[in-house]
Amino acid sequence: MSEPTQEEIVSMISPVFEIKSVNQNLDALQFEIEGDEFKSKFAHLAQKLESKNLVGRLERIDGRMFLLVIRFRPPKLRRSWIPKLLFAATVAMVMVDGYYRTIAANSIVQIGNPLEIAILYTISLIGILGIHELGHIIASKWHKVKTSWPYFIPGIPIIGLPTFGALIMSRSFTINRDILFDIAISGPIAGLLIAVIASTYGAYLSPLIPDDQAKELFAQSELFEIRPSIIMSATLIIAGKAIEGTEVIMSPVLFAAWLGFLITFLNLLPAWQLDGGHMARAAFGRKWHKIATYASIGILAALGYWIMALFVLMFSSRSLDARPLDDISPLSNKRKKMFVLVIGLAVFCAPLPFSILP
Repeated sequence: MSEPTQEEIVSMISPVFEIKSVNQNLDALQFEIEGDEFKSKFAHLAQKLESKNLVGRLERIDGRMFLLVIRFRPPKLRRSWIPKLLFAATVAMVMVDGYYRTIAANSIVQIGNPLEIAILYTISLIGILGIHELGHIIASKWHKVKTSWPYFIPGIPIIGLPTFGALIMSRSFTINRDILFDIAISGPIAGLLIAVIASTYGAYLSPLIPDDQAKELFAQSELFEIRPSIIMSATLIIAGKAIEGTEVIMSPVLFAAWLGFLITFLNLLPAWQLDGGHMARAAFGRKWHKIATYASIGILAALGYWIMALFVLMFSSRSLDARPLDDISPLSNKRKKMFVLVIGLAVFCAPLPFSILP
């Protein structure tokens, strides 16, 4: 496909915005423009430019509006077998982890056949991660943003975590703050719904033992305490597992839900390029996004998640934030209100440093 000429680029822009002047250098064309309804008009123009291997960016300088148009090379498609192989490896690691977690639980109190529970555990954990990424993909498709297939990251079963999550990579430009927010929020909300279902079912599968027996197992390091989130505590109450004088033996399915809530909490933090960070960037802009990142690092450190805190600190200092092409138009009011809800969900998903159960 031949590269568009300057005249062709002008012909694409002039029906949308009034062009006051054009400046050209070796890399870009700079148009000083005027017009109204910049957000909606630019969104359609940006998609049209991208189809011609051009990228447009809005800038405001001294009260004047400029459209910068540069050429770009579309990223090469990665080998399609890589995400399939990673998915298969992750499923295998989760199955192994679930099998041995069930054997460990059965040594205390019988919870079921290790293979059957491992399958349920795998469906739960992969379902939470997969639906999370599917939420991102659906929102991206809705806004005509191209993405890769999910890349699942296998972990270390039995002695660690069987998976380190999943991710998708954008192959298009994010046009404005509304789109950045929509794509970011869709994943955690979708994954959270599956986590609630897994937590409710996992709570029914989780047996109870007397407190005296639990104390002995804690002393012998055969049982480890995991603090549930507010949402998980609610599912335990619904399942009738919040009985005074007893301790819940967490089934692998309930553990998958606990991981799901933890992943949702971490993703909703307004930090760096986490989903919550993208939402904070869309809502508040670059300056306050950076402040929110440092505040989130402090929260992670206070809760004892030092590795995640160091991870965010290290990478936030090296990589740029997610800047949309139109960073001038503000986030819509309804999305600002939704961001308040997001902060509330993060609190409800966070593992508590204390128990609210009897």
